[in-house]
Formats: sequence, C-alpha cells, structure tokens
Amino acid sequence: MSIAKGRILITGGAGFIGSHLCERLLNDGYDVLCVDNYYSSTKDNIAHLLDNPRFEVIRHDVTFPLYVEVDQIYHLACPASPIHYQRDPVQTTKTAVHGSINMLGLAKRTKAKILLTSTSEVYGDPAVHPQSEDYWGNVNPIGPRACYDEGKRCAETLFFDYHRQHDLKIKVVRLFNTYGPRMHPHDGRVVSNFIVHALANKPLTVYGHGDQTRSFCYVDDLIDGLIAMMASPDDITGPINLGNPGEFTIAELADQVIEMTGTSAGIEYLPLPQDDPVRRRPDISHAKKALGWEPTVPLEQGLEKTVHFFKNLLAA
Repeated sequence: MSIAKGRILITGGAGFIGSHLCERLLNDGYDVLCVDNYYSSTKDNIAHLLDNPRFEVIRHDVTFPLYVEVDQIYHLACPASPIHYQRDPVQTTKTAVHGSINMLGLAKRTKAKILLTSTSEVYGDPAVHPQSEDYWGNVNPIGPRACYDEGKRCAETLFFDYHRQHDLKIKVVRLFNTYGPRMHPHDGRVVSNFIVHALANKPLTVYGHGDQTRSFCYVDDLIDGLIAMMASPDDITGPINLGNPGEFTIAELADQVIEMTGTSAGIEYLPLPQDDPVRRRPDISHAKKALGWEPTVPLEQGLEKTVHFFKNLLAA
C-alpha cells in the first residue's frame, strides 16, 4: 500500500454527512480517524469502511478532550435535526461549545488545520434574502432552537478567537439543508420525513401552508465543497455558505416526492413550529469566487437517489 497523504480526524464521522466525507477522503488516499458517540448517528453508515486498513474508529464524546496525532480536523460533531438537538438541549450546547474548545485545543497542540461545519441556522429567521455571510442573523437566544443556533454561533466565535489569539489555521463553513443517502429515517428533517411517510403510504406532514422555502443541497455536492474549503489557501478562513441556491417551497417538495413515490396518502397540515424560518436560501457568490465551487446535482436527480436508499432501508 502507498504512503497515506496525511491523517485526518472527522468528528461526527458516523453521521449522515460525516460518513460520506470519511468515504471520500479514504478514496483520496488519506488515513481517516472517525470519532463519534452515536448519539444521532449509526454504525451502519460506516460498516462498509471497516475493512479498509486506512480507516480507524473511536467511540468518543467530543465534550471530553481527545489526545491523538492528526494533520487535519473536520469538526462535524453535533446533532443537527430539531428532534435530535432538542431532545437534550443542554448537551447540544455543550457539544457545540465544549466540543469546539476541545477540538481547537487539539488543533493547537498538533498544529493541524481545522474546519468547522457551522449552519445556516446562525441566520435564524432571516430578515435578509438570500442570506450572505455578512448578514448577522435574526436569532431568538432563548427559544427552543437556541441550543443549536446559538451553540453554533458560539462555536464560530471560538474558531475566530483561536485564529486571532493563537494563529490557528481555521476554516468555517455554513451548511444549508443537505440531503441524500444515509439520512436518519426519523431525524425529523423535511426530505427524510416526506420520503419515509410516502413509502409507508402515510400522509406527508406539512407545517403551516407549505409556502415556507428551503434550498436543498445533495450530499455529494456538499462533500466537494468541504474538501475544496479545506484545500483552499490559509487566508481563506470563511465563513463561507455551502448550499444549493435553488429555492423551493415545502409544498413543491411534497409534490415532487408524491409524484416520485406514487403514494396516494396525501398531505396533513399542522401548525408552524416556533421560530421556524420562513425563507432560507444561500448566497454562494463567495464560495464560487474563493473555492470555485457550486452544486451540480439537480433536486430531482438527488431525490431519486435518496428515495432509492430509503426503499432499500425500509425493505431491510
């Protein structure tokens, strides 16, 4: 076997996005250390990687320090869907804040370059549309979503303070709705919810009138963006939005899933959750210019692959 290009740590590596990142970096010739406590992820996501001699897994909670030797760190660890992050909001905040402190400390000691996957939730229910990186957001700091929104905002603060105070090499990206194979079937996110309900011939749950908008980025496109960001020059710190600027209403998404799955169950309308953003769409001008990145997978194509994954999962 050839010598590895380097050793990369991925926190949250058994999660939906993390497992795809592990797979891509292994294929690119890196040694990959996957760290996860399986709070909102599953070992099934990385089972196919376990026989790879370049792949190593540690069961660990990032709220506790970790002592390893690495060249790069992708810090993804944090429950990202409302069902998961609101189940234990104090632990969610600790994961975002203490977890970032621990990973930044590790990066400082090993002189590793470190990337944070922040979130479009830092913009809250935005008063600016589309959302660009210079918008400071409209977040309720004491609402039920604050453990995640404010946790990630604080994580960004820590990253930039470590950069200024300790000259740490940092990268910060803000992820917009990402979907694709290996999503958790019960994570409460709209794409997985719609597909799982449709395949079970249950009504699709739409909150409000379904006229709120989201932008959906297929996971392969997102992984390209993460790797491009890590490979970018050190003076490109971010934050940089990564997402698909195509904007769809929730009702439009429901119609696509109904047509694709052939379900006859229809739609059930429920009240809007508190602080649910009305419009969400990334301005990716910065990503295009700094990284030469933009998504290429159209929603219909990505949904077909995701539906195929859930069909096989539910059949099993």
